[in-house]
Amino acid sequence: MIELVEVKVDGKVAIGIRVQMPDAPSLIMIRGEKGVVFCGYLSPESAEKFGLCAVIVRGVSTIDEALARPTSYCTKKAEALGAKVGMSGREALRLFL
Repeated sequence: MIELVEVKVDGKVAIGIRVQMPDAPSLIMIRGEKGVVFCGYLSPESAEKFGLCAVIVRGVSTIDEALARPTSYCTKKAEALGAKVGMSGREALRLFL
């Protein structure tokens, strides 16, 4: 099952995506205009290789958890927008809108 939801932050809208995986944790992604909040499925190496503006939050199974948890990794492009390890997914998303 795939769940798509609007995620509103400061009057702007991002798209939250949750993909339920068979016999595994859900894949979580929240897509803003300039960058993405990803769950731990995305590796830091892949994020940098593809030149993504992204942060990674680990141990999440819902979109709300991804917004609340601290980031464990920020790509160079995300850092250029002000993202920092330890900020919440919501704070990072705010920078990506």
